[in-house]
Amino acid sequence: MKTPGPDHPIAIARNPHRIRVVLGGFIVAETTEALTLREAMLSPVHYIPRRDVQMDLLEPTERRSHCPYKGDASYFTVMAGGLVRENAAWTYEEPFPTVKEIAGYLAFYPDRVDAIEEFAD
Repeated sequence: MKTPGPDHPIAIARNPHRIRVVLGGFIVAETTEALTLREAMLSPVHYIPRRDVQMDLLEPTERRSHCPYKGDASYFTVMAGGLVRENAAWTYEEPFPTVKEIAGYLAFYPDRVDAIEEFAD
């Protein structure tokens, strides 16, 4: 496990906006309780509480990955509107303590869904 620091900062903050994930014309996830994770030079990632994701549109896959800063991730295929996007979403079920807030949340790859929209309510 690596600890975030000046050379690799990670910040997690509650997002004050509505976040919506769309695939095939269907809303796959929508929340006003997203967390936005900013990590080093990477693009910000919106993590959505599992309760705000249409889990019936997701299917777990065998894919796993490891991040030395966040822990082990597992993945989901997203299926909506006749579209199937392999490994389009991921979660850290037991993230490292430094990012424990994202446990129970899912994130989506922007290039594997039609849109990740952010609205100011």
